Amino acid sequence: METGGDEEQDGLSVHSPGQAPPSSASSLPKEYSQVDLELRILEALEIYPPAKLQGIHRHFVLYGLMEFMRKRFDKHFTAEEILQLLDRFFNLEMLKPDDEEMDSINHEEDFSLPQSFFVKEET
Repeated sequence: METGGDEEQDGLSVHSPGQAPPSSASSLPKEYSQVDLELRILEALEIYPPAKLQGIHRHFVLYGLMEFMRKRFDKHFTAEEILQLLDRFFNLEMLKPDDEEMDSINHEEDFSLPQSFFVKEET
């Protein structure tokens, strides 16, 4: 077997997601295998779609993912740990709101009913 860069090492390709990048699983629980954690988070994404990790639903979805993992492993997972797992599959920087989106979320308008609502129809 050659020792080329794209060859297999220990049964896994260097492009295989089975091995975590050095920076990613730093604070993830060591008692569970990385593959098992990744499989469970992908399973949870069937219920909590990653597209909803944007905007006003972000914290609800993140909490749902934390609860899903807690029930599967009988251990509390922090939001940071969940985001580390998700970072393996998604570019989370793309999910962060930009300044224009934040302006539209924080924009407030005074609400008033139209005058036609107050006019009584005479019959």
